[in-house]
Amino acid sequence: MLIAKDRKLNMKYSILDKSHDPMGAAISDFYRSGKAARLRVLSSMFEEDEMPVAHLFRPFNKMPRLEQKALEMACGRVLDIGAGAGCHALALQERGIEVKAIDISPLSCEVMSKRGIKNVECVNLFDPQLQGKYDTLLLLMNGTGIAGKLERLPSLLNRLKELLADGGQILVDSSDLRYIYENEDGTMDIDLNAPYYGEVDYQMQYKNVKGEPFDWLYTDPALLASISKQCGWQCEIVAEGEHYDYLARLI
Repeated sequence: MLIAKDRKLNMKYSILDKSHDPMGAAISDFYRSGKAARLRVLSSMFEEDEMPVAHLFRPFNKMPRLEQKALEMACGRVLDIGAGAGCHALALQERGIEVKAIDISPLSCEVMSKRGIKNVECVNLFDPQLQGKYDTLLLLMNGTGIAGKLERLPSLLNRLKELLADGGQILVDSSDLRYIYENEDGTMDIDLNAPYYGEVDYQMQYKNVKGEPFDWLYTDPALLASISKQCGWQCEIVAEGEHYDYLARLI
């Protein structure tokens, strides 16, 4: 399961409280000791899952091909949005690329700084104090998830437009959850009157640290292309993975 971090489109521009930041706590533990307890992923829609914390520290050669492709395409000044433990930002920095890593988790940002990432800021993407123009905006580990709900996806795309330099690009990945509802004959058991099937809810827990429930959005490629076009973007699917996941480039 592709999960990023406990975050959502929040018009109050908030960051997480350390006492309610399970992913940050897990990242901090793993950085200090090389191991972590179970990072539980809860949902009203799926059975309980677990995120392997070591996965958040993976080097470039251990990343999925879609992530490697995105990092290879990144150029100019890069903004890594929802950077987590900083594996993508660190890989870019090691290649000599100027990168800024942002996250709403103070604990994660502390770890990124300790790992040697030069430019780290604990800030909400929608905070107007976050300014600047970047040549590449990087949103990996299901980057569309930040929107939370399908109706908020245009707001996310419009905010990204404010941060993009002329001639810049957005590199974002997501997954089409249709496989969950697909039958062997190719038909789908989807209630057309229900919310979009890529809208899910999650809550994360690490030891006794429990985060707030949050909405998360997986977007099928055709729908992402359609909404991107409505917002003035050209959307190209540049790579597809083996599990209904894909990498898109918006210009």
